[in-house]
Amino acid sequence: MLQLILGGARSGKSRHAEKTAKSFACPVIYIATAEARDAEMRERIRHHQSQRPVEWNLVEAPLDLVDQLLAHDHDNQVILIDCLTLWLSNLLIIEDVHFQSQQCDRLVQILPTLKSDVIMVSNETGLGVVPMGELSRRFVDESGRLHQRLGEVVDKVEFCVAGFAMCLKGEAS
Repeated sequence: MLQLILGGARSGKSRHAEKTAKSFACPVIYIATAEARDAEMRERIRHHQSQRPVEWNLVEAPLDLVDQLLAHDHDNQVILIDCLTLWLSNLLIIEDVHFQSQQCDRLVQILPTLKSDVIMVSNETGLGVVPMGELSRRFVDESGRLHQRLGEVVDKVEFCVAGFAMCLKGEAS
C-alpha cells in the first residue's frame, strides 16, 4: 500500500499519518526529512519526536530519501515519510539545478517496487496566492508537480483539514 497524505500547516496530516501507521500493527520506520537549522525548527522536531511511539525506528534523510527507502525496505513493515515538502526544500537549495528533478524522478520510479507499506506526508502548497519570490514560486510549482505524479502511482490519497482526513483516491478508512 502506497499512501499520500496532504494538508496545510497544522492540518493534522502528521497525526493522521502516525495513526494510520499504527493501524498496520507491524514495525514502523519513520523517515524524517527536516533539518534543525534554527531554534524554531528544533522545537518543531522535538514536538514531533514526543508524539511518536518510542519503538519506531528513526532514519534521518534530508536529501537521500530514495537511498534510505531502498536500504530499509522489507516485507511486513511500514515506512512513514514526514515530510516530502521539507525534503523538496532541501533539494531545491542544492546548487545542481538537475538534482531535485533527478531525485523526484527516482522517488516516483522506485515507490511501486517497494515491499514496505509506505505513507508519505506532504504540505499542499497550491491553495494560496502565487508567491512573489522566484525560489518560492519554484517550490510551489515543483511540489505541485511531485504531488500530481505521486497521486498517479499511489493507492490512496487523503487530504487533511482541521484534523479530518478526506479520501481523494482509494478506499476511505
